[in-house]
Order: sequence, then C-alpha cells, then structure tokens
Amino acid sequence: MIEKIRVSGPMHRILVVEDDPDIGRLVADLLRKEGFAVEVAQDAAAMDAALARVRPDLIILDLMLPGEDGLSICRRIRVNDVLPILMLSAKSDEIDRVVGLEIGADDYLVKPFGPRELLARVRAVLRRGTAQPSAPPARRFAFDRFVMDIDARQLASDSGEALLLTSAEFDLLACFVRRPRRVLSRDQILDWTRGRTAEPFDRTVDMLVSRLRKKLEAVSPDSNLITTVRSSGYLFTAQVKALP
Repeated sequence: MIEKIRVSGPMHRILVVEDDPDIGRLVADLLRKEGFAVEVAQDAAAMDAALARVRPDLIILDLMLPGEDGLSICRRIRVNDVLPILMLSAKSDEIDRVVGLEIGADDYLVKPFGPRELLARVRAVLRRGTAQPSAPPARRFAFDRFVMDIDARQLASDSGEALLLTSAEFDLLACFVRRPRRVLSRDQILDWTRGRTAEPFDRTVDMLVSRLRKKLEAVSPDSNLITTVRSSGYLFTAQVKALP
C-alpha cells in the first residue's frame, strides 16, 4: 500500500518506508508542512514500486518491517546506489546503530524522536548530498591512485573508474583530503562533516571510516590511506596534490 501526494515545482522528494500507518502519517505530515514532497511505502515491495516511478532525494527507512527488514533493504540499495538513507528504529542498542551505519545508512535516529530532531537530521543528510561549495568554482585533487572532484562530488581511480560513495562517505573523504597528514579527532571530523546534528560519543565516524577504507582498499589495497592514531583519531597519510 502506498500513500502518495502530487506536487508541483522543485522540492526535495522523500520516501518514507514505515509499516506503522500512524507513524508514517505523522512523519509525512510533518515533512509536508516543511515543504517536502513525501511518499509513504509500508514494505519493501511498495518501496521498490515507488523507486521505479521517481527517484527520491532521501529514503527514511524503518528498521523493523514485515518481510524484508530495513537492514536488508539498505544493504540491497547500497550494492549499486548512493541514495541517502536515514534509518529509524525503536532499538536503542549501540550494536543495532553500528550495524545500520556500517552497511551504508547515512544517519540513524532512535524512536521516539522529536519533530525538530527529525527535521534537523533530514536537512543535514540532504545538505550533505546536495550542497555545493561557493568557491572556488572548481576543486580537484589527486592522491595515491585517485582523483577527487569536490564540486562534482565524484571520486575516480587513476584508470578513470568511478567509485560509488554515499554522501556521508564523500564528505568524510573530503575532510581528510583537505587536511592530509594531520591527526583529526573524532569530534573535529564530526564538526566538519555533520555540524550541529552530531551527538556526544557518536560512533558515526568510526563506521564511515571503516566503510571508506574498504572502498579505497578495493582499488589500492596496500596504500593504508587512513590510519588510526590511538586515543587521538585518524590520519590521512596520502600526499595530496591540487589539480587545475
């Protein structure tokens, strides 16, 4: 079953995948009041049908769904797509949050949550995925076996093959590339990549680093580009060269 609203004019499209009709309606109503175009799907099949029609700018994905659960859906989407995903769950255990972030969710919000927090998370994820820097007009960098275009939000190997990065992974890499060979604490990385949406003791950085390492090592297995500095944070070891 799918609840749909027709919209006109440019706006962010959000697909809410939630089997509880009351929660789905509340989230959809809140987002619509803020000017978003919202579609609600109650299971994986309805979500797939919605994605076949229109690509949203963000999926708000409940963890506990009938049939295929949110973790399986997130893993399936991440095979060939970097579509932003905000995962919702009534499970507050750290392991559930860690697993959700590790398999590719851009953010994770525990139920119950306040409307302001949900809106802040939604806007932060959308901003990471769509924000364009104001200056300079073009910024490209080369490091190890990679070329990174900040403005185009693209990462490619030296052979020209594009790498799929989520918006959060791209922002993390951009943070490292702009500050190579410098130890960055987790708090600094959170401030530079997520700003006010970051939480104390947030494990997002660790999960993103793990995911980013795997993708970089698939192209350059022996480079050790991101090293862990015990009790301090992370160090991006590559020599970075600015390109015209």
